[in-house]
Amino acid sequence: MKLFKSFALVALMLFAFTTTAQNKKDRKIINDAKRAKKTLLKADRGLQRFFDNSAGYVLFPNVGKGGFIIGGASGNGAVYENGEVVGMANLKKLNVGFQAGGQAIIEVIFFETAVDLERFKEGKFQFAAETSAVALKSGIAFNAKYKDGVAVFALPKAGLMADASVGGQKFGYKPF
Repeated sequence: MKLFKSFALVALMLFAFTTTAQNKKDRKIINDAKRAKKTLLKADRGLQRFFDNSAGYVLFPNVGKGGFIIGGASGNGAVYENGEVVGMANLKKLNVGFQAGGQAIIEVIFFETAVDLERFKEGKFQFAAETSAVALKSGIAFNAKYKDGVAVFALPKAGLMADASVGGQKFGYKPF
């Protein structure tokens, strides 16, 4: 009986470790997301209310955008629910229209309710074609509101691009 209990304990520990394990790439993205959150809050303290009161959010610390007429964007991020990391996300975007240049941005999507967050996790979430992110400038987040259960903010890190749309982005989600 003692041997069985020991075996069960080891099996339980291994199961718990493997179900919550993150690979090296995930840990890097999570660490980048933590730094990006600090950068976002430094750029606009008004975001704190979104971090504090949203049902969850996905933070993409490094989104690369580029294009000339035909453009695209991609990035990887961490998904948070009640302040805890619950999984990883990716975004992809391909579009045609007026755009020129390249840019690296931080993008954060806040979900107003648990239902909105669940839609994202189930893969039933995408932006309408005309959706744009709020480009952060000091103080702008204080007046920002949710629209259709989400609020999106972007902070340019480097580069210059004549396009602020997030419409047409597709997302993937991988829980831990």
